[in-house]
Amino acid sequence: MKNEILYLLFGLGVAYPAKLKAQNTDIPQFSHSTIFVTDLKTAVDFYTNIIQLPVIPEPFHDGRHVWFKVGPHSQIHVVSGATSRIAHDINIHMAFSVASVDRFIQHLDAVGQKYGNWNISAKSIQLRPDGIKQIYLQDPDGYWIEINDDVK
Repeated sequence: MKNEILYLLFGLGVAYPAKLKAQNTDIPQFSHSTIFVTDLKTAVDFYTNIIQLPVIPEPFHDGRHVWFKVGPHSQIHVVSGATSRIAHDINIHMAFSVASVDRFIQHLDAVGQKYGNWNISAKSIQLRPDGIKQIYLQDPDGYWIEINDDVK
């Protein structure tokens, strides 16, 4: 009985993920996230020059939308029209991985961008229990952004 249970568990552990991957072509894939901003020009400047994201074509061409590429098939849509900046909790944040948090910090220091750790201690790096370095900063509308070196 013990061997049959081990065989069943081992068989499921090996066969099930392959079967799951092959059958579930409709598993949702992340597409985009949208942020609503008070000043499109300021937001675009931040995401282009501070975060260093590339702008990609957007279909509206109305001067209210700018899209940024954040992954092979993922984007951030920045949309103007917010009437005021609202407070955002750091627990709700976007995260980007970079090869070197230290090099990214050099860039932030060069452009005068504030950053810190989870407790908002200025210019401090957060170290996760698994050794991943993290820092946090806010965009002009107060959205929190994590930068980490989890690029495995």
